[in-house]
Amino acid sequence: MSQLPLQHRVGNARRSFFERGAAPVGIVPDTILQSWQRCLRGGLSVDAQPEVEPLPDARLRELRERQQKLWRLARPELDGLAADIAAAGSIVLLTDEDGWILDAEGNPGFLDKAGRVALMPGVRWDETTVGTNAIGTAIVEGRSVEVRGGEHYFAPHGILTCSATPIFDPYGQRVGVLDISGDARLQHLHARVLARQAVAHIEHRYFDSGLADCQLLRLHHDAALLGTAREGILGFRSGRLVAANRAGLALFGLEHADIGHAPYAALFDGPLARLHDDGALIDRQGRALYGHLDDRSHAPSRVPAPGRAPAALPVPPRRVAPVDATPLFDADQQRVLERACRVLDAQLPVLLQGETGTGKDVVARELHRRSMRAGKPFVAVNCAALPEGLIEAELFGYEEGAFTGARRQGSPGLLRQAQGGVLFLDEIGDMPLALQPRLLRVLQERTLSPLGGGKPVQLDFALICATHRDLDQAMQAGGFRSDLYYRIADHTVTLPPLREHADRPALVAGLWARLGQGRVLEPAAQAALAAHAWPGNVRQLCACLRTLVALSDPGEVIGLDALPAQVRMPAPAVAPARGADAGLQAMTLAAMRDALAASEGNVAQAARALGISRSTLYRRLGEAAHRH
Repeated sequence: MSQLPLQHRVGNARRSFFERGAAPVGIVPDTILQSWQRCLRGGLSVDAQPEVEPLPDARLRELRERQQKLWRLARPELDGLAADIAAAGSIVLLTDEDGWILDAEGNPGFLDKAGRVALMPGVRWDETTVGTNAIGTAIVEGRSVEVRGGEHYFAPHGILTCSATPIFDPYGQRVGVLDISGDARLQHLHARVLARQAVAHIEHRYFDSGLADCQLLRLHHDAALLGTAREGILGFRSGRLVAANRAGLALFGLEHADIGHAPYAALFDGPLARLHDDGALIDRQGRALYGHLDDRSHAPSRVPAPGRAPAALPVPPRRVAPVDATPLFDADQQRVLERACRVLDAQLPVLLQGETGTGKDVVARELHRRSMRAGKPFVAVNCAALPEGLIEAELFGYEEGAFTGARRQGSPGLLRQAQGGVLFLDEIGDMPLALQPRLLRVLQERTLSPLGGGKPVQLDFALICATHRDLDQAMQAGGFRSDLYYRIADHTVTLPPLREHADRPALVAGLWARLGQGRVLEPAAQAALAAHAWPGNVRQLCACLRTLVALSDPGEVIGLDALPAQVRMPAPAVAPARGADAGLQAMTLAAMRDALAASEGNVAQAARALGISRSTLYRRLGEAAHRH
């Protein structure tokens, strides 16, 4: 896209499109160009003044009453955002599913300015009425949209920069839009991210009271994120996905249109009971997902008596104990730790590499405990879990008023919180490429300048990084900078997967000694645990052991029959393919699984690569799962 300033670039694009009839491809985002084309086809004259009148107060009250649930669930986010963005001269708006503005809060001065172009409660901001705008275009696109200044269809709306995100209910139906709008002359770098985060919290609240006749899975790759708005929620009824939040869909590369179509068997490898047995499910890509089940499929619905408010039921907090992934450090591991600790104490960085669940975070904490900085902070940062668009602010900190939504007192950032101690950058292989040069500069110079100005700060911390990715491949593919790699990889420690452990029976016995709390594990059960593949590695094994403890009493003898079915019995052998049809089926399934692996589990992307529909991909994988 052109590097001209936004005002000049959009001005050129408007003249090209509205005066000469040309399509300014590459000058404005495709989303804006396509919206302009829709508005033109819809008969909107760009030179006309949009004719909008707010609803009478009585009609607006009726509209708000019909949207009581949406308003109630969104109110905490509106209040929080309004307080944060008012200082930056911005406002936050809530609309219904059709774009009728229900509420507007924020900076009083900008509320008045927005009102001059009818950006106010009681006005409908859909594309057919007011042309290209963030609210209306987000409704058409079904996703987050930003519209800046002159990208709006009608010229009077050029005073606005707006970022809007649709709000979906658990069943994938759009119920509203949340929008952050501000003065187009100012930068609003993080408004889109703030709107998306607020919507994630709203959508998460729709599941708080559960869903009738639905088994709700609450899942995430990181057990620490369970119970937050970033956990994935999937609702199944009769083995089919019938409800989900955005985070749950993203875990599998699904879209809202897939709700009601995707079968359980196409997403997970193993029965739902496995989640109860060992606290984890394995998806079709072999990834471990930790979580728990809210099963309301048999709960009777209770309707409060007319005129009586439903009694408030005590809801226990969803506390999730962190999975104990502590590996036993045998003699070889002790030597590895001792060498890594000496490197760390010499102010050189250590890189931990290994599959998910191999205990990289535990090794990092053990290195901190053994190092000369043991009494100082240990700050762990999951580079893959930081909100997109806010990573720089979270890591490096910012001064007051650095961007829309910034805390009034600013933030020191995670790097400064590690001052004097150890900074652990987990999943550094997932750090966005655009952010890598700034991290490299900080590591080289050991000074930090917060966003929004302020004095450079001298940094003093020891650095440990970790990743499950092959960084050599990432560098070859251009996804990871080689200069950053050589800055963080002075000493590399590779943690082997559990299936390659030299003495798995001894490991199981040692972990049970730590976790068993007086229970006795029969030799046959111990042998079965040691023989299992454990794709989730030590973390998954520990989750299983903790579950065995939770389901037994002190002193109890735990036999083979107490183990989860998939651990107790070896995986059934797959019958060899017979005939040309069977061979073709095997080749087809292999191609589908290869496409899923290449797209890292993104079903929509895999289906496009194969040239088939998502429903066909679901059906074929589901049929294969039932056969096996």
